[in-house]
Amino acid sequence: MFNLGRLNEALAAAFPERECIVFRDRRWTWRQFAERSRRLGNVLAAHGFGCRRERRDLANWESGQDHVGLYLYNGNEYLEGMVGAYKARVAPFNVNYRYVDDELVYLLSDADARGLIYHATFAPTLERIRPRLPKLELLLQVADESRHPLLPDAIDYEEALAAASVELPPVTPTADDLYILYTGGTTGMPKGVLWRQEDIFFAALGGKPPGGIPPIASEDELLERARQNGIRALPAPPFMHGAAHWIAFNTFHGGGTVVIPNRPERLDAHDVWSTVVREGVSLMVIVGDAFARPLLDELDRNAHDLSAFRVLGSGGAILTPALKAEFLERIPHLMIIDAFGASETGGHGLNVTTAAGKATPGKFSMNDTVILDEDLSAIVPQDSRKSGLLARSGNVPLGYYKDPEKSSRAFPVIDDVRYSAPGDHAVYDEDGKIVVLGRGSVCINSGGEKIYPEEVEQALKHHPAIYDAVVVGTANERWGQQVTALVQLRPGLSLSAGEITEFCASRLSRYKLPKDVVFVSEMVRSPSGKADYRWAKGEAERRLSAAGG
Repeated sequence: MFNLGRLNEALAAAFPERECIVFRDRRWTWRQFAERSRRLGNVLAAHGFGCRRERRDLANWESGQDHVGLYLYNGNEYLEGMVGAYKARVAPFNVNYRYVDDELVYLLSDADARGLIYHATFAPTLERIRPRLPKLELLLQVADESRHPLLPDAIDYEEALAAASVELPPVTPTADDLYILYTGGTTGMPKGVLWRQEDIFFAALGGKPPGGIPPIASEDELLERARQNGIRALPAPPFMHGAAHWIAFNTFHGGGTVVIPNRPERLDAHDVWSTVVREGVSLMVIVGDAFARPLLDELDRNAHDLSAFRVLGSGGAILTPALKAEFLERIPHLMIIDAFGASETGGHGLNVTTAAGKATPGKFSMNDTVILDEDLSAIVPQDSRKSGLLARSGNVPLGYYKDPEKSSRAFPVIDDVRYSAPGDHAVYDEDGKIVVLGRGSVCINSGGEKIYPEEVEQALKHHPAIYDAVVVGTANERWGQQVTALVQLRPGLSLSAGEITEFCASRLSRYKLPKDVVFVSEMVRSPSGKADYRWAKGEAERRLSAAGG
């Protein structure tokens, strides 16, 4: 039986004085982290939070636990919030701190949040929307540099922990207890993905390592592997993004140390590299080009001794071959790992690049993965060369919270095997690897031809003058939809729409070329680095309409 709170206790008992978390000038051992998370669990339990109905009595899209939102920047409190809630049999969930009032009200209402742990800097926003959230009972405010005073009925986080018992909460966690991850909402409304903790452990949190290593069979085996590990890892994206807290928990379950940059409210490339050097970080995780470009620019500006830095992981967005090559030019001993996964599948694909090899964009070796036909009724044969929907079996989520219809569609059952198929299109290549084409919800249909924005974006980003690019489909009277590119140029450089189209013509079929180019001074992305396709489409339509296009 694998429960995330129980695993934390087992690791803390085995390695009490190892460093667990480093954040700014503060360092927490495994013993200290376990004690703080127990205290938080007891705060929640004292306010009546916990498990109200067991999994056996519930449908897959239902939850029997109380839910607590984590409205926080990266810091020890975020990870304490997750683990402490698990120890009280409470289900924490991620809150996007970039959301504005209506988006926050939607998310917290959809999640039926009874509690919220939040940084003080967000208190003014929370104060405005609080009257619209009648179910929200418990507010735990984390002090920060904003020095915003406590909201009238809020409790100071540190004072609450100091007053709570250090003993384990008086509950018995199970493998069925929930892990909840809300999707980013960049292509539609956010959805709460419900996982059993044992399933997410094997799907994304270290229970089933990549590369053919056998899955963890017991807590004792986990501890034995952790005894030989002790990696120091830095997650650069926000913990509210799955890729970031997944690597944090993978590091935890390897008995290692999670290192958090000093400036978690934004990507400060100098701070990130300085932290990597100061703390002897050997592994860092980013989210695609949006993180890679500033980090590379910093290496051009300042020298950093990266001799101990060994692995760069990227997930959640494209890391283009051109930027991989730039990393390897600057850090020749580096291993770059593209990880593929989703909130609904966990991490199940890898693409490894070193200086000795050539980058192969979008091609992954995958575990427990097949391609299903478009109507989700059968498996596509590997030798058919037919595209379809990527699907993972084995340890997959239960469903989407409160949405039986979307749950049945995204988690189909074929020949008594349950799959997770959230909407990524893919095809097998000649050697049996899987080439991911892109998410169907942003696929562009131009005259009957399917065009995946990611492929066009990669072609655009090869141009040295282009800093960032996002591609969307906009209305076209003749073709139904057309390819429209939003482009952010590098400072001080210029480029015309015609030059961009001509550049892409050597890399893309003619029907995939941008018909219009919209130049923007800054690209809007989520804090995790993912493209905000809803914003991009709206901006493109507005600008084209104003131009009479």
